[in-house]
Amino acid sequence: MANPNPKVAPKVLSRDALLKQVALWRAAGDRIVLANGCFDILHVGHVRYLQAAKHVGGKLVVAVNADDSVRTLKGAGRPVMPDAERAEILAALDAVDAVVIFPELDVRPLIREVRPDYQAKGTDYTTESVPEAETVRECGGQVVIVGDPKDHSVTATLAAIEKSRS
Repeated sequence: MANPNPKVAPKVLSRDALLKQVALWRAAGDRIVLANGCFDILHVGHVRYLQAAKHVGGKLVVAVNADDSVRTLKGAGRPVMPDAERAEILAALDAVDAVVIFPELDVRPLIREVRPDYQAKGTDYTTESVPEAETVRECGGQVVIVGDPKDHSVTATLAAIEKSRS
C-alpha cells in the first residue's frame, strides 16, 4: 500500500538515499545528528529524546531497527508494529529530518557510513557506556546524552496493557 502522507514519505529513506542526502546537507554546512532505536510503540520518552537530539543542532537522522533485529533484541512478540510503520510515525515528527531502517543488530555499520557529527543516546546511557561510542569517535563524531530520565519504556507499556486485560 502506498504511503498516503506525501509530507512524510520523502523523509523515510533507503540507506543509499540517506547517504546522498547526508552529503547534500554537509555540503550546505549542516551537522548530522544520529539517533537510533527500536521505537516499537512511540511514547513520550521517545518524543522527548528525539526533540532533545534535534536541539543538539543539525539535521536529525533516526535509525530504526528492522523487524528481525527487534525480535532478536527484544524477544518473541516484538516488534508490535512493523518497521515501515514505525519509520513513518517517526518521520511525521517535526524534529526528525530523515529516517532509515537498518537490519543490523547494532548501529555501528551505519555510523561508519553516515559519520555523524553527534550520536545522540538517551539518559539510560552515559558517554562511557554507549556501546558504539568508540566507533563514533573513530568517525570524528561525539556522543551526547539527551532527553529526560528514562521513566518510560515500551516493555512497561506492554506490561501495563497486559495487566489491564487480566
